[in-house]
Amino acid sequence: MGCFGFLKTMMFIFNGIIFLAGAAILGVGIWVKVDSGSVLGLLQKIPDAPGQLGQLLNVGYLLIAVGAVLLILGFLGCFGAIRESKCMLLLFFIIILIVFIAEVAGAIVILVFKPVAENLISQLGDEAVKGIRQGYGLNADLTGLWNTTMKGLKCCGFHNYTDFTNSYFVNDTRSYPAQCCSAFPCNEKAAMNSTVPGCFPALKKLVDDNAAAIIGVALGIAALELAAMVVSMTLYCKIGSKA
Repeated sequence: MGCFGFLKTMMFIFNGIIFLAGAAILGVGIWVKVDSGSVLGLLQKIPDAPGQLGQLLNVGYLLIAVGAVLLILGFLGCFGAIRESKCMLLLFFIIILIVFIAEVAGAIVILVFKPVAENLISQLGDEAVKGIRQGYGLNADLTGLWNTTMKGLKCCGFHNYTDFTNSYFVNDTRSYPAQCCSAFPCNEKAAMNSTVPGCFPALKKLVDDNAAAIIGVALGIAALELAAMVVSMTLYCKIGSKA
């Protein structure tokens, strides 16, 4: 098997896996959105499953989007290589290139324009606090999302427990969410004496603690994208020279 045949085979296998993964993710996303009753039934059978598991239904659209993109990429790369289609290979290259440029641009914005990013996060924090005070305990989706986040990160509010002060939930129940306290009942005094951090500081600490792993994964993904672009363009040029 020559170099051209080897590249075709590797392109087919690699993108065939991506195609199958995309089809599986897309199928799960559609199932979650179309047959939510069955999904909730399965979740309820999980021992000690929290009620907030129902909020997993909200990721259905995300699964559909990710699955569709992977399906298209896998199809273009897999069948483009086997059928020696220059058009498919070029589209595959362009999509990967756009994703790669977007990732690099995002990294540059975070590193170079860190104050701007921090200001944007601060503005998002203001909106998050506004949502907590007006909708937590009243809007089921927002309440479930915050409960899942606070339980997963072991945090309270966006900044801290004061985000719930004068909120609909506190005014209605005369207490703070259970996640905000290390003692019960979870009143303002208990929340104030608690060491539970806000969700943004907790997330920032989690990212800082795992920075090396995150950078390693990001570099690995970037390397795969570069390899995919090199192989697809090599095949594209080889097909052109054979013609």
